[in-house]
Amino acid sequence: DLMKRTARALEQRATLSRKPIADDSAEIDAERDDLPMIGRTPVMQALYRTVARVINTDLPVLIWGESGSGKSLIARAIHDFSDRRSLPFVTVTDADLSDIEGPSRVLARVRGGTLMIDEIADFPQEIQARLVRMMDAPGEDAPRFMATSQNDLDAAMQDGKLRRDLYYRLSGATLEVPALRDRVDDIPLLADHFLARANPGPASPRKLSDKAAQILLKFPWPGNVRQLEHAMRQLALASQAAEITASEAELLLGAQTGPAPMQTEADTERLGASVERHLQRYFDLHGSMLPPPGLYARILREVELPMIEIALAATAGNQAKCAALLGINRNTLRKKITDLDIEVTRGRKMM
Repeated sequence: DLMKRTARALEQRATLSRKPIADDSAEIDAERDDLPMIGRTPVMQALYRTVARVINTDLPVLIWGESGSGKSLIARAIHDFSDRRSLPFVTVTDADLSDIEGPSRVLARVRGGTLMIDEIADFPQEIQARLVRMMDAPGEDAPRFMATSQNDLDAAMQDGKLRRDLYYRLSGATLEVPALRDRVDDIPLLADHFLARANPGPASPRKLSDKAAQILLKFPWPGNVRQLEHAMRQLALASQAAEITASEAELLLGAQTGPAPMQTEADTERLGASVERHLQRYFDLHGSMLPPPGLYARILREVELPMIEIALAATAGNQAKCAALLGINRNTLRKKITDLDIEVTRGRKMM
């Protein structure tokens, strides 16, 4: 495929000067612990061709896409297949540049590698000005700059939230990562990949039944590929049965595959009763067999994940306020954010 051929070509000419990668059309499947770059739909193939063209240029890259669509993975793939792949890949937040010495510390860390700026429109104006100066500073060890955003950057510039001079410097190449709803035909490929990766033992990974696959295709996936990954992890561990049934998929996704239903008694029941109802159905799905071991930890995770995400959203991503709201230590909150794979930026929640 395109990216594997690209990698082989880079190995053969590692000592040569940088050249653009030849344009081609194929599937990218990065073997990483992050979101996989898998897709055969036209929109993904177009994205891969653009990625291949910019890999070995020094152009800054601006990557736009909805939360959970895989923006950071695209940035990392560009770095990993470029001539800078042996150099550091550093993700910078506004906290890294909050004081006058911040830029020099960041440049010392990146050492001519790739500097990825996460959610650029959320950076304060003062720090955006520091980024402009960093990009303008000459030097042999100047890094390649990349930035991601899920915001409408034209609107951000009009509202004064994003400096125009910074935007123009970063947009040497602009990539748009499609939402999962715009690449529906890739869902079965992605689902199979996630199920295989979540397989806990030597047995064959679980497979989607035809009806379960149809439910996945109809679901809107507001959290994009990241949400699909979490769903497949849960389904992989939900039963030892070889096939994932439509009932399992409906239970997990809340049967939200069609128009919103009329409010029923279940919508207003107490939390404990709702949990009891879902747990009982979970046991019923296994028939005469018990669910796999580790049920307690799985259920706690299912409750903790939305609780922390909603609390973070309610406190605009302020972890101190979120910890106080939840009644837990801030360090405990940070650990749970890491363990549950929750991504947060100041002022907004990312999934």
